[in-house]
Amino acid sequence: MQTKRNRKRQWLIGGLILIALIAVGLTALRIIDRPVQAAATGDIVTAFIGDLSANATADGTVRAQREAELSFINSGTVETVFVDVGDIVDAGDPLAQLETSDLERAVANAEQMLIIREADLETLLEPASDEDIAAAEAAVSSVQAQLDDLLDGPDEDDVAAAEAALRAAQSDLNAAYAGLSEETEGASVDEIEAAAIELELAQADATSAAEWHSTTLVMKPEGRLSQDRIDGMEEAARITAVEANARLAEAEYVYDIVINGDSNSIAALQANVSLRAAAVESAQAQLDLVLEGASDAEIAAAAATLAQKQAVLADLMDGATNLQIATAEAQAEQARISLQAAQQDLEDAMLTAPFAGTITAVHISSGEQTGGIAIEMVDPTSLEVVLDVDEVDVGEIVVGQTAVVTLETWPDVDIDATVASIAPENTATTADSTLVSYEVYLTLSETDLPILVGMTANAQLITDQKTDVLLIPSQAITPDRAAGKYYVNRIADGMTEQIEVTIGLSDDENTQITGGLEAGDQLLIGDAAPVQTISPPGGGPGGG
Repeated sequence: MQTKRNRKRQWLIGGLILIALIAVGLTALRIIDRPVQAAATGDIVTAFIGDLSANATADGTVRAQREAELSFINSGTVETVFVDVGDIVDAGDPLAQLETSDLERAVANAEQMLIIREADLETLLEPASDEDIAAAEAAVSSVQAQLDDLLDGPDEDDVAAAEAALRAAQSDLNAAYAGLSEETEGASVDEIEAAAIELELAQADATSAAEWHSTTLVMKPEGRLSQDRIDGMEEAARITAVEANARLAEAEYVYDIVINGDSNSIAALQANVSLRAAAVESAQAQLDLVLEGASDAEIAAAAATLAQKQAVLADLMDGATNLQIATAEAQAEQARISLQAAQQDLEDAMLTAPFAGTITAVHISSGEQTGGIAIEMVDPTSLEVVLDVDEVDVGEIVVGQTAVVTLETWPDVDIDATVASIAPENTATTADSTLVSYEVYLTLSETDLPILVGMTANAQLITDQKTDVLLIPSQAITPDRAAGKYYVNRIADGMTEQIEVTIGLSDDENTQITGGLEAGDQLLIGDAAPVQTISPPGGGPGGG
């Protein structure tokens, strides 16, 4: 009875084992036919040989390697703007023009000044002609003769001529008196003569006093003649003139009473008498001047003129000095520099494209005054991607590394790129930020996409790469951070054991094993009983 129960139990156990084996076989077939999927807790995975790469991701923007913010060098009024936003230009194409009338006039003036300065230099370098020397010698002789005359004193001929002029003037005055006397028959000859003489004397005194007063007003201090003395002379002359005019008025009154003839005729004769009397005074003054001789001021002026003429003659005879030549050369060079500056200012009035590209902004219009940036442009053929890379990753990036770029506008299109340069200084961050990043510049490969400046870009940069190395899914590793060790659950002979491994490079899915495992080793993820086996890509132990 007991034996039957044991047999029955054995058959039952055997049936269960058979059912379990069938289930395991069916499960294995399903696993083999099913595509590889991510490992999970309880899964069995296999160490395999494969390739691995580490990536760093970063965001950035599309920029132009060549872009320009153009402005006029000099201020002025905008005359013409030749471009609009979006226009494509070649290097050297005109973009905008300032008004140039003043600049052209400045160039013309500078050209004229250069001609003058070069002519002055040429004249200075040429020897003096015989005609110029003869003219200078004649000028010296003439001025020397004038000075000699002044130094020699009054000339006898001049004195004789002045005396003769005085006698002639006196004779004319006497004749005027006679004519006036004949006209005034109403009075006795003695009365008329007396009145006329008195009037003549009064007129002469008044005229002389007025002239002397006028003379004192224009006198200048000279030699022993001080300003105080001149002021005293002017005051005395003014008083004398006032008194003389009073006597003249009285004489005219008396004379008018004595004379009863034709008033118009008498007036004319009186005027003639006055005129002749003035001529006598002028002749007397000229005689006095001749007898007096030249003043110190006249002699000094003549001597200065002679020295000037002699210096001119000496320059002609000796030629230009080194200092004069150097000065003229410097003036000519300065005029040449001024012309070049004026020409450059005129040239700078035209704003031109420094390279071929596209106009991105126009900040000016005709009639406006210049100031600040006028026109902006970029070279669309020089596009690059500028990434902001965290300082943690930037140390793994070197110039020449490859990268894959996608743009937000075309997220499904990969564009190959290469690291062109890395900024030596981190980008500015806010004062309270702990983030530090560096700009990394990528050169894009050729693409048919119409990429625009400012587009948002995402990039994956390959920082490290391993080929034909031992790999396992990263989830199969249990790290001990405190001890700095790593462990896996290896399945051997139906048993699970935890062993220590050393690791190398890893990515989002797999980790390189540098020690502790071999290809084909099976590992259990987590501590649960295995439910399925995950084969490495491309087959392997347990992969069929």
